[in-house]
Amino acid sequence: MPYETKRIKLQKAKDLLPRIREAIYQPVSALKVTAWVTKEPVPYAERTSGELVELTPGAKWGNLWDCAWFRFEGIVPEAVSGKKAVMLIDVNGELCLVDKEGSPMQGLTNINSEFDFSLGLPGKRVVDLGYEAAGQQIDLWADAGCNDLFGRYRSGTLKEADIAICYEEIRQLYYDYEVLIELAEHTPENGARRERLIQSLYDAAHKLQVIDEETARQAREILAKELAKKGGDPVVTVSAIGHAHIDLAWLWPIRETIRKGARTFSTVLTNMEKYPDYVFGASQPQLYQWMKEYYPKLYDRIKERIQEGRWEVQGAMWVEPDTNISGGEALVRQILYGKRFFQQEFGQEMKVLWLPDVFGYAASLPQLLRKSGVDYMMTQKLSWNVYNTHPHHSFEWEGIDGSKVLAHLPPEDTYNSPGAPRSLAKIENSYLDRNVSEHALMLFGIGDGGGGPGEEHLERLSREHNLLGLPPVVQESSLSFFHKLEEERARFQTYRGELYLEKHQGTLTSQARNKWYNRKMEKSLRELEFAASLLLAMGENAYPSEELEGIWKETLLYQFHDILPGSSITRVFEESLERYAAMHGRTRELIAQTYARVAELAGAREGQAVVFNSLPWEREEVVEHKGSRYAVKVPAMGFASLAEAELRQEQTEQSGLRAGEQLLENKNLLIRFGQDGSIESLYDKAAGREAIMLGQKANVLTVYHDRGDAWDFPRDYRETVAGRMKLEESSFSVEQGQAVLEQHYRFGESTLVQRIVLDEEATTVSFESKADWKESEKMLRVSFPVQVMSDHVNCEIQFGYLKRPTTRNTMIEFVRDEICAHQYIDLSQPDYGVALLSDSKYGYSAERNVLDINLLRSPSYPDPVADRAEHQFVYAVYPHRGDFIQAEVYRKGYELNTPLTVAEPSQASSAAGRTASLASLVQVNHPHVMIEAVKKAEDSDDLIIRLYEVSGTFAETSVGFGIPVSLVEEVDLMENTIGEAGAKLSFQPFEIKSLRVKL
Repeated sequence: MPYETKRIKLQKAKDLLPRIREAIYQPVSALKVTAWVTKEPVPYAERTSGELVELTPGAKWGNLWDCAWFRFEGIVPEAVSGKKAVMLIDVNGELCLVDKEGSPMQGLTNINSEFDFSLGLPGKRVVDLGYEAAGQQIDLWADAGCNDLFGRYRSGTLKEADIAICYEEIRQLYYDYEVLIELAEHTPENGARRERLIQSLYDAAHKLQVIDEETARQAREILAKELAKKGGDPVVTVSAIGHAHIDLAWLWPIRETIRKGARTFSTVLTNMEKYPDYVFGASQPQLYQWMKEYYPKLYDRIKERIQEGRWEVQGAMWVEPDTNISGGEALVRQILYGKRFFQQEFGQEMKVLWLPDVFGYAASLPQLLRKSGVDYMMTQKLSWNVYNTHPHHSFEWEGIDGSKVLAHLPPEDTYNSPGAPRSLAKIENSYLDRNVSEHALMLFGIGDGGGGPGEEHLERLSREHNLLGLPPVVQESSLSFFHKLEEERARFQTYRGELYLEKHQGTLTSQARNKWYNRKMEKSLRELEFAASLLLAMGENAYPSEELEGIWKETLLYQFHDILPGSSITRVFEESLERYAAMHGRTRELIAQTYARVAELAGAREGQAVVFNSLPWEREEVVEHKGSRYAVKVPAMGFASLAEAELRQEQTEQSGLRAGEQLLENKNLLIRFGQDGSIESLYDKAAGREAIMLGQKANVLTVYHDRGDAWDFPRDYRETVAGRMKLEESSFSVEQGQAVLEQHYRFGESTLVQRIVLDEEATTVSFESKADWKESEKMLRVSFPVQVMSDHVNCEIQFGYLKRPTTRNTMIEFVRDEICAHQYIDLSQPDYGVALLSDSKYGYSAERNVLDINLLRSPSYPDPVADRAEHQFVYAVYPHRGDFIQAEVYRKGYELNTPLTVAEPSQASSAAGRTASLASLVQVNHPHVMIEAVKKAEDSDDLIIRLYEVSGTFAETSVGFGIPVSLVEEVDLMENTIGEAGAKLSFQPFEIKSLRVKL
């Protein structure tokens, strides 16, 4: 008689699995359920302040984002005596059980939460009561949110609330069966191991016609032989760590993230008591800070596990930020505040950058990491590439300056691993560097909306530790894993440059107001720190350290990778915009107050204005004060009295400034406009060259259909032009040293007003824009076809620039059509070029000779009203002789984003000594060395000065000070001393240097 076929035997086992799962729990008594419902969370002490609702299964208790305090009451029946008792609770939302003091004990998640079910089931509904629970009085409180893990509304009804018996033998059988079924599916088709696995499952199934604890025990005895078989010498060993990726805002508001943290972390602690091998890790100091503030008892329990070594604090940044859009100094502060928090709170030195989910990685990051003492980086997002597979999982990542960090992408290509046999099999089979590496990382648990590992993950791993047919898996910290990987480092390949993600290019533009505020906050904080440092150097110890740190940290919070990129729900941006406005207003207020006091100490008379320049070169510009315009000359990183400036009067014909007859003109540029408002000619008079390609038009405001979402727009958008903004009226004027063309455009229900401004001495033309955008699923772009040919476009990034191809010869070039740049993007030949500058835009395209900015886009998901609002932004065009280095384009970008500041003393003051004579705080004498920040040191009254080389060349500069200094030391980005600085500083290409100056 032949054997039954393997296919049928395996299918019989798989069909049995749901029956086993259903037999694990037997409800024996319903709990009494009462809820007090509120619109926003209330503390435990006020838990009965909401609307009282008594509930039975199926009854509704809330709408989306409603909150409630639930009370579960009952008595465990005597019928469960000697058996394991549990509670089964599902409120069709997220729930956090608390103790008698209101401190989180365990998180529960509705079983119908949205999730990628191929990775596992997200629900958590079981609360253990133990084997001695019979007769126990239940009086349990829980804090609930009427949303699932992904912010979805799931009916707002009570699903279940029961006391039940847990048949432990059946529960264990379920995981035995599940693991061996998957193992059979992932072992060689005709191998003896697979044959034995399937036969054992088939034999066990015969014992389970009736599923009870006795038949479960008999079936487990059969399966135990296969579970006991060990692997041989491993080819790849998998390091596994529990993980719960928690987006600080996304499809839920920040206030819900705080509660997600409590639910997730309390669940981790509960499971650690049950599973002694369990090791968990979590990143983002901001999240820990919230736990410390809102749940101090829970925070103390977390600290205990950290000290024990079973809870790993991860990541070197305050949050997991977007690294394309965030400014260079902001990324420094992410690391500075992030590492300091973990050091001060837990005594932990962070060595691993933990960024599993951000939308691309700036090429300046390796240097920032190495100069902060961070040696390793973990991500997995590059697995989302659409066209090209990233060539490595383990590699050395080299930045623009040559710095390298060891990077690893978990080969399972997820941070939500089910920890199942299929996970381990995929890691072994997909690991791109398995020819030279024996170690790979696995992150297991439920994430994005938090949740973390459940019992299913830990039960699987307990069976897979050393199971024949799978690579061995050990639970350990990611740092332990990287130390093992470090030993193989010499065999790894090097990948140089940015880590470009072939998705989510729409996030460079979505939610433009948020991005505008981000740029303004970064620049305003720079200005305030310089102003406060100037005041400190003048002898006044009034540096607002605590307030500055608070504003910085909130700014860093909004750089989280679903807030700054614009990929969250409406409420997230309503709240961030409100806070941005308050922070920006307060920062500007502090700047004004600080500069006013500096003016007083500098000897300015009451009513006598002083102009401040925080950039490290002398600036000759025109400033406006009290309705008048003045031509000023202000020293580098210093100030000058407006009384010495030239008052600009109405312009005469001799000035060369003209506006009218479809043109703007000054002594440097002549711009001609078409009847449709576009630029037909931009003639560079100084160079004797036309900047716009002959026969083409520039500053054409084109609208495209965009039926993407916040993350992505159609790659073929150029084929779906919806139209162009139509010029309705225009007017030319000359106003106090400016030639101005004001244009009014319309498209559909949307309007845009542009003031095209040409200052008398300017070599740039600015486009001051105000848009009232009301279109849906549309994208607004503006393009400049320039008379420059180059195979590469120069794009400013943090602390340097990248050259990106303007050709589309390969699939890599094709897919990188939309690119990120900060203050400028430039197309240059050796003898000439044209730069496009911006005060708040980040999404660009450069194909052949066309420079293009993505101005606005209005997708409908996840925010259905995204960017349907009033906007303001400025971009500018700078034609120049020589290439972008010779033309010092970077300075034009900084000047556009860092205007001179005018302040008046609040009262007259007579100053003496160094205070009165100080006019320039810091000076460098090399044109390619930029001073990015001047601030007070974190732990002293010394000044920290951050410089970098901008052009990608070697540079040597002296650094001078306008005040006496006692010592100048070089420090790293964490402000640790490296050594005494010499009279001159030597820079490698794109090198960042930080100095500590003792006053």
